[in-house]
Amino acid sequence: MSGISRALKAAVDSGVEQLGRLDIIVANAGIGNGGATLDQTSEQDWTVMIDINLSGVWKTVKAAVPHLLSGGNGGSIILTSSVGGLKAYPNTGHYIAAKHGVVGLMRTFAVELGQHSIRVNSVHPTNVNTPMFMNEGTMKMFRPDLENPGVEDFRPVAQFMHVLPVGWVEPEDISNAVLFLASDEARYITGLPMTVDAGSTLK
Repeated sequence: MSGISRALKAAVDSGVEQLGRLDIIVANAGIGNGGATLDQTSEQDWTVMIDINLSGVWKTVKAAVPHLLSGGNGGSIILTSSVGGLKAYPNTGHYIAAKHGVVGLMRTFAVELGQHSIRVNSVHPTNVNTPMFMNEGTMKMFRPDLENPGVEDFRPVAQFMHVLPVGWVEPEDISNAVLFLASDEARYITGLPMTVDAGSTLK
């Protein structure tokens, strides 16, 4: 077991010891790096991306599942993927591969854990109004024609990705989807890749 896996397990074990039980796991690991075509992506950028965006999700669930099983009450697991887990975009191939991998994790965990009344789903956001998206690098990637693009410069380009007339969604839009999947209202939903994407997957 790696140092990170041991640290994750210790954190989860400590939390359950203090709070008494575990019913919901939300694995929300994600970074963005690079910006090259896939054949020009460095091995370092590839490795870091896969380690965090894919392996990090697996390690999180792996550390927590024993508590759901031992509790005997079922549970809900939600993995954060991306629109990029359902379709491809250029210059982000390592991110696309990792987020597609999250869907594979979600479906496999759903099949393996369903017999224990543990539901597993994934959430697939489009652009979200967070620093991971709202930053200088992203703005320059969307508007390479401008030297110093700002929010209003790349809003129309970001909006072009969607069916609804917005360039991005808000963090609470994703949180609301996670809350629904964690709730009893979703008690028979498992294996679902839920999009919160303003219609991006329709384009």
